[in-house]
Amino acid sequence: MSEEEQRQFAIQRIYTKDISFEAPNSPLVFKEQWKPEINVGLGNTVNKIAEDTYELVMKVTVEAKDGDKTVFLVEVQQAGLFAVQGFQPQELDALMGIAAPNVVFPYVREAVSDLVNRGSFPQFVLQPVNFEALYAQQMQANAQQQGEQNPTVQ
Repeated sequence: MSEEEQRQFAIQRIYTKDISFEAPNSPLVFKEQWKPEINVGLGNTVNKIAEDTYELVMKVTVEAKDGDKTVFLVEVQQAGLFAVQGFQPQELDALMGIAAPNVVFPYVREAVSDLVNRGSFPQFVLQPVNFEALYAQQMQANAQQQGEQNPTVQ
């Protein structure tokens, strides 16, 4: 069999690792006129679980504040377990930095939207994310950092 035939990138499982919703100023916040400032944080971690099994954990934090008051805070860690075989390390890195987040993101988007809605707040939908561009930026930052740590001597 050729290397191409032995390649595999398969979803084994999608699951929630951690989920949290806080609305510390409810129900008083519903009586006030407010225009919240919303901050969204997004991050990924990759863990090697077994020889050909990797876990991607996507953490999303959404915080809505009105002045110094927290309107709501949502934190979701959504994960995916992936079977990966036959890829070179650089290809594997790209798969886990681009393809895996593209698989997991719709689930985290749904969880965040559902939690905000259950808190009786207006609909909130995470905007699409270009994981390919984020991956490229991260690779560029890593290369720049490597260049700064290992300057060439002239």
